[in-house]
Amino acid sequence: MPLTTGEKRGFIVFGVGLLLLMTLVAWLNSDNKDEEGSPSSYSAQRGGAKAAYLLLQQSGYPVERWNKPPDQLPADETDATLVLAGPETYPDSQEFVAINRFLLRGGRVLITGTFLPYRFVPQSSVEYKDQRVGFAESKPVAPTHLTRGGPISQNGMLSWDYANDTAVVHFKDDKHRPVVVSYPVGRGQVIWWASSLPLTNAGIRDRGNLDLLLNSVADSKHILWDEYYHNLHEERLGYHGNPAASWAWAQIGFLGLLVILTYSRRSGPLVPLAREPRLSPLEFVETLGSVFHRARGTQVAIEIALNRFQQIAARRLGIRGSSTATEIVQAMTQRGLKLPENTATLVRISEDAAGDPELSEKRALDHVKALNQATQLLDPSATPASAPSAKERKS
Repeated sequence: MPLTTGEKRGFIVFGVGLLLLMTLVAWLNSDNKDEEGSPSSYSAQRGGAKAAYLLLQQSGYPVERWNKPPDQLPADETDATLVLAGPETYPDSQEFVAINRFLLRGGRVLITGTFLPYRFVPQSSVEYKDQRVGFAESKPVAPTHLTRGGPISQNGMLSWDYANDTAVVHFKDDKHRPVVVSYPVGRGQVIWWASSLPLTNAGIRDRGNLDLLLNSVADSKHILWDEYYHNLHEERLGYHGNPAASWAWAQIGFLGLLVILTYSRRSGPLVPLAREPRLSPLEFVETLGSVFHRARGTQVAIEIALNRFQQIAARRLGIRGSSTATEIVQAMTQRGLKLPENTATLVRISEDAAGDPELSEKRALDHVKALNQATQLLDPSATPASAPSAKERKS
């Protein structure tokens, strides 16, 4: 039963309503997709670092957010610290060179919670180990400027690789795996934490964690808190970075395209489908060729062309109908009907080819073409024999 116009509109309205409902649910859940958050200075979630940034700012530390690429890092500040807290993207080769140049000139880089620190700083070596559950306590292993605050908390599965002995180990977890190390690069220094927990909103409340952060950026004339590899603030300032909004617009566009295509096809002229006639002149040839191809009967095509060639030769040359192909070629030459040498050779051996069950399709096609050429030379009005199949004609 065909649908009425009202019913069609009802289905469209229902589809649009369902799409809006799905978009609303996705929008409401978008802020809860990551309850922990990333250690960005803009994030107030548990895993964010807004509290640490504001604490440094209100405590008089020369800290600022850094939203520029590394090649714009200050070149004249030897005591500046770049804080790479859990970066979510990675630099390209030019940006890596810029960070390395910043270190060589005396800068300091504090990098935390990334499995690929070598993408940011040189001489780094990190490996995966067993998961540290919760706020696992990590104790100092040496009296250094980073261990003055006592034990700290760490989570995650990262640890420093023991194979790299160029770094000074400051803290180890309960399984004696290095979780805080430092090493020099040129006139600068790299400080690596296994996780960003000590500077997050949830972890900075512990005294040891706060002391680790303060000791890591101590004596810095300028602290640059990187947001270039987070860009969380762009998501907060505009909806263009929200995945739910992107999916919503994509679905609305797709639905609109479907509506346009539906109405355009329905409103266009009705044209009956063009049906190919079933009694095609080549239908029998195609069917027979397909049978020969499946049965690998390539020699059958040669037999058909050869018999036709012998019949026309007997009628035109006045020779026996049982004459061989070699005798026919010889009789044609005597009467001035000379074939090209390669064609004559194929015609002479066509009888042997007709008895070869392993004959390839290409060779069979060559013999059929040669026999057809010889037949037309005898009788120009004769129609060439059909090729075995469409696949043989293509080959």
